[in-house]
Amino acid sequence: MTPRASALVLASGLVASGPACAPTAGADHADVAPLPVRLADTGLHAAGAVDVLAPGVRPFSPQYPLWTDGATKRRWIYLPPGAAIDATDPDAWVFPVGTRLWKEFAFDRPVETRMIERVADGSWRFAAYLWDGDGADAVLVPGGAAVDVGGGPPHEVPAVGDCRLCHDGPTPVLGFAALQLSPDRDPAAPHAEPVPAGAVDLPALAASGQLVGLPPAYLVTPPRIAARSPTERAALGYLHGNCGGCHDDRGALAELGLDLRHALDEPGGATDPALRTTLGRSGRAPLPGDPDAARVRIAPGAPDASVLLARVRSRDPQHQMPPLGTRRTDAAAVALLARWITELD
Repeated sequence: MTPRASALVLASGLVASGPACAPTAGADHADVAPLPVRLADTGLHAAGAVDVLAPGVRPFSPQYPLWTDGATKRRWIYLPPGAAIDATDPDAWVFPVGTRLWKEFAFDRPVETRMIERVADGSWRFAAYLWDGDGADAVLVPGGAAVDVGGGPPHEVPAVGDCRLCHDGPTPVLGFAALQLSPDRDPAAPHAEPVPAGAVDLPALAASGQLVGLPPAYLVTPPRIAARSPTERAALGYLHGNCGGCHDDRGALAELGLDLRHALDEPGGATDPALRTTLGRSGRAPLPGDPDAARVRIAPGAPDASVLLARVRSRDPQHQMPPLGTRRTDAAAVALLARWITELD
């Protein structure tokens, strides 16, 4: 595990052992073909053309994207012909074997492309491909890398173990789900990205037959965070997209009692999990810089007394949240969360 990966466990107040650090079962079995050395051989692009998608590969754009030090991102998914995602549990989609997803990170130029794939034994495997300077090719870097992106901290290409820290939870695929693909998109979502031409969304996925079992109500009324204000909707969406992948009451960090995902399966009238587990609630983590202060996750009306906001603002590896993938403070998120907390009654 890299030092930055270790920060995930330290920042969460847990010991560096257990499910979050375990390898994905079956990912290295002999009956699974080795990962391609070059991105061109993963099935993302048409043969000999890095700017042309291969047949069956579709772009998508989550409405609440994960922020990574200001990187520009593009995302794609491939589903095998005749296969479908099982969305019977609207909060934990089950993807068919052969599913592949890619995410490109760019800082003025493409720097890396990550891939997650469900292989023949049902497990998931992960890969990161580092682009060369002229964007002509990208090669596998299983041990990760640090890339100079022109001033400030380098961009960190994750090692395989780093990927597993976030993707070994109840829902290994992050950012491709009912809320994220809802056509009822949040106009105030921080770091919202333009929806690319031909992008797949929830209705298109269902109409193609590539999504089955989704409760019909989510097609009649697309998923949307029910909030008391546009600010709260955007704040809860940010927490869902940037924090809920790990802080999920079904995952390895469940014992913290902090659930920042937006769950569609909550019973009617239930409070959003992020509100229920943060507002006025005490936690283990101290307020960075003031360990003797009250450990209140969110103190309504008091941003500076709220541990959650302080950890989003901090870049100290012992305190920062998210603990991986960022070295720069997300100023837009800090401003949004501070405004929301100030407005809370």
